[in-house]
Amino acid sequence: MTAEQLISFARGAPSLDIVDVEGLKAAAVRAFDADPGGITAYGTSVGYPPLRKWIADKHGVSVNQVLVTNGSLQADAFLFDYLVGPGDAVVVERPTYDRTLLNLRNRGGEIHAVTLQPDGIDTDELRKLLESGVRPKLAHIIPNYQNPAGVTLSMAKREALLELATEYHFTIFEDDPYVDIRFRGEPQPSMLSLDETGVVVHASSFTKTVCPGVRVGYLVGPAPLIGDIAKRATNLYISPGMVAQAIVHQFCVSGDIDRSIETVRSALGERATVLAAALREHIPGVRFTEPDGGYFLWIELPDGVRADDVFTAAAERGVAVVKGSDFLIEGGEHALRLAFSAVTVGQIEEGVRRLAAAVQAVRG
Repeated sequence: MTAEQLISFARGAPSLDIVDVEGLKAAAVRAFDADPGGITAYGTSVGYPPLRKWIADKHGVSVNQVLVTNGSLQADAFLFDYLVGPGDAVVVERPTYDRTLLNLRNRGGEIHAVTLQPDGIDTDELRKLLESGVRPKLAHIIPNYQNPAGVTLSMAKREALLELATEYHFTIFEDDPYVDIRFRGEPQPSMLSLDETGVVVHASSFTKTVCPGVRVGYLVGPAPLIGDIAKRATNLYISPGMVAQAIVHQFCVSGDIDRSIETVRSALGERATVLAAALREHIPGVRFTEPDGGYFLWIELPDGVRADDVFTAAAERGVAVVKGSDFLIEGGEHALRLAFSAVTVGQIEEGVRRLAAAVQAVRG
């Protein structure tokens, strides 16, 4: 199997055909023309001021509540660094994003994983955990089209989380990079927009709507917290990448962002539908919740089939997948995460055929 024939369901990145390269080139020219001094200088640790203002307006908050970072993973790292120390309790979804687990482990956090249901985190299980005496510094929640499980947090659970955070004095970290990539269903209000007690810190990114290469993400939260983190950012790197942020700003104010979101949305919606149909056809016994948006589909393999074995057999057949166990402290031995963002519709059917052959080989 040659490298050219690899079909990858492993990477949560958009394929090049749905990135607006021409729009980004034009935005770059406009950025340099409009503000050559501003984008070639060091700038400020809070990010490129016009983009910071655009984000604040988008979320209906004041600018001093926004910090623009080099990708949302850096926003996560800043918040974890600020709130979580060795031995501090933190709540995560089970399963959750693998780098969240890595970063929290690196901080020495005591991780409590709470079951993820088809409508989001099990808030009853979380309440029992809190009633047992656990006092988390934060709960990390990916509310829309969760990575890796693809599920969306219901309105009732959004409200329940806000009540629990207020009652038990923890921060809800609303990690929301996929929100705009919705194929169907009604959009839910962010917990940030529902928050009346200052318990939510919200993060998002332009990675999934513009492209990963710009590395532009952001945090929105209470002004004192953002101010403290901005001081740490100054000490770390003086300022994030002004050129990338200015290009994103021009891309946004021109309206190109809306067209880009529509392109990504419709392409990924089609890919998700084709992937789900192919899985049902070629792998009897596979179980999954079809996502309403985002980049990922989480599958439970047929009974008795181990993800480790399928991972190896699939690689031999030129298919890359990610093992479910990567997203859990324990468990996930019979699950896989499939990203449908980087595969074209034409590749999906063939990729699933190969994956089915791998499952068949494992079953013997």
